[in-house]
Amino acid sequence: MTKVLSNKSNLQVLYEDNHIIIVNKRAGDIVQGDKTGDKPLSDVVKGYLKDKYNKPGNVYLGVVHRLDRPTTGIVMFAKTSKALPRLNKLFADKKADKTYWALVKQLPAKPEDTLVHWLKKNPKNNKSYASTTATADGKKAILHYKLLKALDHYFLLEVALETGRHHQIRVQLSSIGSPIKGDLKYGFDRSNKDASISLHARQLEFVHPVFDEKIQVVAPLPEDAVWNACLD
Repeated sequence: MTKVLSNKSNLQVLYEDNHIIIVNKRAGDIVQGDKTGDKPLSDVVKGYLKDKYNKPGNVYLGVVHRLDRPTTGIVMFAKTSKALPRLNKLFADKKADKTYWALVKQLPAKPEDTLVHWLKKNPKNNKSYASTTATADGKKAILHYKLLKALDHYFLLEVALETGRHHQIRVQLSSIGSPIKGDLKYGFDRSNKDASISLHARQLEFVHPVFDEKIQVVAPLPEDAVWNACLD
């Protein structure tokens, strides 16, 4: 299990070395700055590094990948310009194995399956739409899921992505009648109290692009009664 490092910025640091820092994103955090003007997670991490290492000038930090704002879990950043292109290639070549946990109310028809859709994004409402047949303007999306646990009112699914499309897990699970808990945008009937959705980037495995050693990181679940029940 990953050891969470404590610090005064309340940032959950899951892993850090000279080239990489991996943190546990909270619901509501944005990874990179956007039109809302809210402080992004990237700036929080920069502040953490500046304080920790007493850096007088600007701190370098490269964004490697992103998570949706209401989603929680693992986010990786590059601390050096040497690591960033290597990490980008790692993700582009699908050599970073990401595992997600999702809570759904409706059990899928199959306890384990591969979903293939073609997704089309509508930028006006920031929403993607899924089709089971190929479309000229759609992007192919593939994921694998399996049932991990049946709770009193929800089901815990483990999801692995083959592709990284806009809102992919959210729209694909919704398309089979299993929208993620709290995800009003994709058909769940009510929101979570903290405006999160119950989708968590749980684990990341990769070979370090500089040190050439295998790294495995696990992100602790959000403090929530339903998430807690997943570990009972």
